Amino acid sequence: MKYFRLLVLGNGISAYGSYLNMVALNVFVYDATGSALAAGLFMAVRLATSVVSGWVSGRLVSVHDRKRLMVGADLCQAVALLSLLLAPDGVRTGLLYALAVVTGGCSTLSQVALRSSIPEIVGSEHRVRANGLLVTGRSLAMIAGFASSGVVVAQLGYSAAFALDAATFLVSATVLFLLPVRTRAAEDAADGGSRAASAPARWTVRVLLGTAPLLMAMIAVRAVDGLGSSSHNVALPLYSSSLDPDHPATFISQFWATWAIGNIVAQQVIGRVTRKAGRTPGERAFALGAIVMSAGFIVVFSGLPTVPAVIAALVAGAADGFTETVYVSRLQSAPDEQRGRLFGLSASAENTGFGLGMLVSGALLERFSPLEVVAAFHGLAIVLCAALLLLLTLRRGRTPAPPADGPDGPDGPAGPDRSAVKTEGHGR
Repeated sequence: MKYFRLLVLGNGISAYGSYLNMVALNVFVYDATGSALAAGLFMAVRLATSVVSGWVSGRLVSVHDRKRLMVGADLCQAVALLSLLLAPDGVRTGLLYALAVVTGGCSTLSQVALRSSIPEIVGSEHRVRANGLLVTGRSLAMIAGFASSGVVVAQLGYSAAFALDAATFLVSATVLFLLPVRTRAAEDAADGGSRAASAPARWTVRVLLGTAPLLMAMIAVRAVDGLGSSSHNVALPLYSSSLDPDHPATFISQFWATWAIGNIVAQQVIGRVTRKAGRTPGERAFALGAIVMSAGFIVVFSGLPTVPAVIAALVAGAADGFTETVYVSRLQSAPDEQRGRLFGLSASAENTGFGLGMLVSGALLERFSPLEVVAAFHGLAIVLCAALLLLLTLRRGRTPAPPADGPDGPDGPAGPDRSAVKTEGHGR
């Protein structure tokens, strides 16, 4: 953990740039083209690139130096933004879709590489704490990025927003480059990654279902969580406007600020509980946390007065942060040579769920209320989590509980599915 806080700082700075970028670019596309269709297409290209990049990134981080990949991803995003900044006005519109491809692909690559590297950077025993710090940093960056984007664009203009965004990626790349951290297992680093390159590459859904069914179930839950997340993101402006037509941004600000507080509190709690218990929460805790999270989001849109709704947002944010850390830590228990493909598959699943949810929930909100849409999407996640809990109960009933012989769970580092992970299987 010696250098990890500096890495968290650099990652948080680049995350701030990403959230600032998300708002500023979407508004710029609409202003430049005057077309809602063009703005929607820009978002679609970016999401589609993220989905494809998940599959490609899994392979890349398995055979190449992850630190260099992260540095390269940040530099590519900085160069793309500076190119847009320096381009003549007549050329900028055409560059936007190229920028969508670069930012969508590079952000996913950077995320997959970083998540895959955590156990090697801090040690497997510290991965829960490290994941909590990263989630906290990104939560703060999201609030800062969303809160400042309107001010930056309104007061300084798009050029200043693009320049600031590029600067955040340059800072992140510099921090990563200078930090003396190891991002791959020692045996892989010694042979130049040949072990990872020779690992089984047939990571199809069929193979994974046969070798690591619990991990595939967790990834499926995360994909459906993406559907739920898209529904409350799309529904929130409509719901906030119905609460206070004169000040539609008020409830949105309260919601995200409270969500972030809950998220940060959850990271502190899970870190202390994990250290005290000497083991990492597993699939059951993940499923229960996801149920609480989805239920909290549904309650937020149920028409309660402001104070109870804010409390529900606090609970949803805490459960969201908890499940994020548990999920990522669980996947990180897989062997290093398999971890990259795991997180690549996970990124593709999550982005697919979120992108599909944006399209479907937007269409459904034309006919149904925000509560109905959010309840339908998050209700689906609750049902899937309940099915996962049932599966875990049945497996526990059939298999005698082994002795607790490791800090990460009853079966050691890989938890209940350890034997599957050892072969071709895999492990938020």
